[in-house]
Amino acid sequence: MTGRRTTNRRLRAPYVAGALLVVVALAGAWLLFVAGGSATQSTPRGTGARAVRHVAQPAGPNPSESARMVCAPEAQKDLASALGVATTAVTDPTWVDHVYSCRYVYPDGTMTLSVKELSSRTATTAYFKSLHAQLGEAEHLSGVAQGAFVTTNGSLVVRKDYKVLLVDTSGLPEPFGSGHETRDQVALGVGMTVLGCWTGA
Repeated sequence: MTGRRTTNRRLRAPYVAGALLVVVALAGAWLLFVAGGSATQSTPRGTGARAVRHVAQPAGPNPSESARMVCAPEAQKDLASALGVATTAVTDPTWVDHVYSCRYVYPDGTMTLSVKELSSRTATTAYFKSLHAQLGEAEHLSGVAQGAFVTTNGSLVVRKDYKVLLVDTSGLPEPFGSGHETRDQVALGVGMTVLGCWTGA
């Protein structure tokens, strides 16, 4: 179905509260970003605390820590809990053309998580738009990260700083998981979990 809806309409009851808390927590962070993709948060004078500064990092020769999170054991555990389904295997991650990727293998299907790392806001926007053109948009997700949409095959694309996350659920059956009837609901649950891990990263 095409249209603009908020994510909480697509999530089933057991996941709504957690997803909303993540979105609300992240929303404040997004307000701090300026045109260059960075933000500065200062504490009042006299508090003795140091200013906290977040700066978007350009792609390097190796995957960033936040990119590696999507395939890490902690993420595997969190996703198994969120979806109610354990993997039979998670493939060894690959790093090709600044894309960090791995496949989550389940008894009846597969899901691929990938993070494309770029070096500027302009390049990130161009890549994000290229996925939009390639995969199509079934639903725009307002207020999620710095841009997000559900694709026509039920996958999820999210951008943050100079990174673009793709949760490819096209290899999963429907229904799948505990309380998830469709691939787009699975993708949303996975995306919210990853964004929770990326808070401050």
